[in-house]
Amino acid sequence: MGATLRDGDGKLSLTTRIMIAMVAGLVLGVILNAIGSEFVNTHIVGGLFGMVGRMFVNALQMLVVPLVFFSLICGVAGIGDIRILGRVGGKSFGLYIATTATAIGVAILIALVVGPGNGFVMEGIDTSGVTGKEAPSVWDTFAAIVPRNPVAAFSGGEMLQIIFYTIVLGIAVLMLGERSKPFVEACEYMNELMMKVVQIVMAFAPYGVFCLIAKTFTEQGIGLFIPVMTYVGVLVGALLLHLFVTLMLFLRLLSGLDPFTFMKKIRPAQIFAFSTASSNATIPVTLRCVTERMGVNNSVASFTVPFGATINMDGTAIMQGVATVFLANVYGIDLGLGGYITVIAMAVLASIGTAGVPGVGLVMLTMVLGQVGLPIEGIALILGVDRLMDMIRTAVNITGDAVVSTIVAKTEGQVDMAVYLDPNAGVLTGDDLHIDEAAEHILADAAHKPAE
Repeated sequence: MGATLRDGDGKLSLTTRIMIAMVAGLVLGVILNAIGSEFVNTHIVGGLFGMVGRMFVNALQMLVVPLVFFSLICGVAGIGDIRILGRVGGKSFGLYIATTATAIGVAILIALVVGPGNGFVMEGIDTSGVTGKEAPSVWDTFAAIVPRNPVAAFSGGEMLQIIFYTIVLGIAVLMLGERSKPFVEACEYMNELMMKVVQIVMAFAPYGVFCLIAKTFTEQGIGLFIPVMTYVGVLVGALLLHLFVTLMLFLRLLSGLDPFTFMKKIRPAQIFAFSTASSNATIPVTLRCVTERMGVNNSVASFTVPFGATINMDGTAIMQGVATVFLANVYGIDLGLGGYITVIAMAVLASIGTAGVPGVGLVMLTMVLGQVGLPIEGIALILGVDRLMDMIRTAVNITGDAVVSTIVAKTEGQVDMAVYLDPNAGVLTGDDLHIDEAAEHILADAAHKPAE
């Protein structure tokens, strides 16, 4: 443990500093929520904390599209064989669907045994103003994967369309052979450049995480959990079971790798996912953990990680399963076996192509509820605690991405075991980034540059 807390010079690692910031933000948020000062809530929490938190999340999201594009081009080119690319893609897709279906199936089973929502009293709950979204057909879902306008897909951040277009472009690069070498070298340079930008953004992570957590707990407080405590308890229990048991069984059985080592090395990405509640925003950190901390070859990780952030929604599927059972019990509606099979199918289908951004789980839930005939207005019952639950399930989502990436790489012989077994591999400290030195050089150059 000590090796991950401090670097060789005895200074705190970036992960440790982020964890300290997260705990400090939680404590401060609970205190400020109890005080309830209008000035503090408006100007400090909503103003300063909100601004810094949004800037940090925006900075992470700023990296996603160019990082996915360049890393995916490099990954496809690095694989070098279209048949191997198809094999990696098939394994990834199958495992992502399998983990999502397993997640919601286990969640529904646990919820049915515990029975959250039985005897729930709806007094004082505002169920007005909740709007639903019609579930798309399976044909529409898959048709939407192909972008009509790649530029619009890139500008709109449509990740599945971006991935599809980039893979097609990468295949064309392979088909052109040696003529593509200058383009591939340029993409490799841009990929390295983007990873340096990731390091710069991560240097400010403790401050962003502190503000995000403090704002969330100041606004939400702890009291929101009391009316829906059984729902929260079952949901958190199902999420942790999937995180520590189901996913680790997948990892152990399909790759033979040590789950304890894996969990230590994925921790930075889990912390980022928890604080941002966005799988897409966490892509740069997940990619770094998988490649530099676990030794997964970039040619595999650059494909599987962004692909997983788009279609792998284990945590969100668990929420949908537990929420469906909870609301069915609240309204006294028996869905039956057929209804719960429909819920599983809808959750898996809805996870394909759904954006990995905060709050999207509720939009997906409206589709599921509408399909099985439950009142969509019931979402208001869990709306208050969803932000905090979203943070936990996003950490589960990205852990699933990393598990599948590692399994696929191991089966392809693309994991550097020396890196995987090295506890210090890829550990970041604030000093590793050399932000202060870089800033000094920039200022020095600017001071000596003649005015234009």
